[in-house]
Amino acid sequence: MLYIGIDLGGTNIAAGIVDENGKILRQGSVPTLAERPIEEIVDDMAKLCLHLIEEEGLSMDQIESVGLGCPGTVDNANGVIAYANNLKMENTPMRKLLEAYFPGKRINLENDANAAAYGEYIVNGGGAKSFVFITLGTGVGGGIIIDGKLYRGFNGAGAELGHMTLISGGEPCTCGKPGCWEAYASVTALIRQTKAAMAAHPESSMNKWTEENGKVSGRTAFECSKAGDKAAKAVVDNYVKYVADGLVSIVNIFQPERISIGGGISKEGEYLFGPVRELVRKYDYNKYMPKTKISAATLFNDAGIIGAALSK
Repeated sequence: MLYIGIDLGGTNIAAGIVDENGKILRQGSVPTLAERPIEEIVDDMAKLCLHLIEEEGLSMDQIESVGLGCPGTVDNANGVIAYANNLKMENTPMRKLLEAYFPGKRINLENDANAAAYGEYIVNGGGAKSFVFITLGTGVGGGIIIDGKLYRGFNGAGAELGHMTLISGGEPCTCGKPGCWEAYASVTALIRQTKAAMAAHPESSMNKWTEENGKVSGRTAFECSKAGDKAAKAVVDNYVKYVADGLVSIVNIFQPERISIGGGISKEGEYLFGPVRELVRKYDYNKYMPKTKISAATLFNDAGIIGAALSK
């Protein structure tokens, strides 16, 4: 059987035709243009999917179901996007809107981080019974798999891992509560930490790197640290601690077999993951039993499409 997965973001709508093993047969994207009425966005989502089906030479009879990964609070049981601030959705009857384009097909709605988590799990889970996926990007997102199934909480709003408290009363978070893990371990936070170090150390090569590359990014401190810059290394070391501190809490609560970490910063590879693993192993409450495996995600933008297509 074949499935359609849609990853609805604030900037782009991505979609793909996916087989039961998580292989994307054909995919494409169009701009979201998020300020528009949601009905127009849904129309573009559907047109993109129908175009992909035609390009692949398929008929609608060959499509088992359609899945949508969307930011915000998703009520899959009732087919509603309860809230998504970046797309201005409140109690939007998304299943009903999509059924008009895909009559007779099962329509599954999923939070976008949960969808990405499930996609990574299907392709890279290695048969693990428990699996946690973390994205380090503009914010910190996550998804939890227990006994092979997504954990959503009783109301569909579970697994907001980026909004556990790391430092009480700490840095402000976009959710309104100070001190969230997201306020320290997101790439947005890393950029803020880098800018502060650059201001405190005008002699740092981070300033020259930024002039040459146009702006401060998540790469700035890492690239300069690798080149021997002490101020940059201090930024990286602190960031590693923030990431590891959050992971220790996740490990202590769930003791998952695997944790997969995505987002652009995961491309730093062992320069990031080596010290993160070391700290997690040092502070994990479990001292004598098998340890959680921590690795980089591999699917990147494809994870949301695959997970939306195959989640149930």
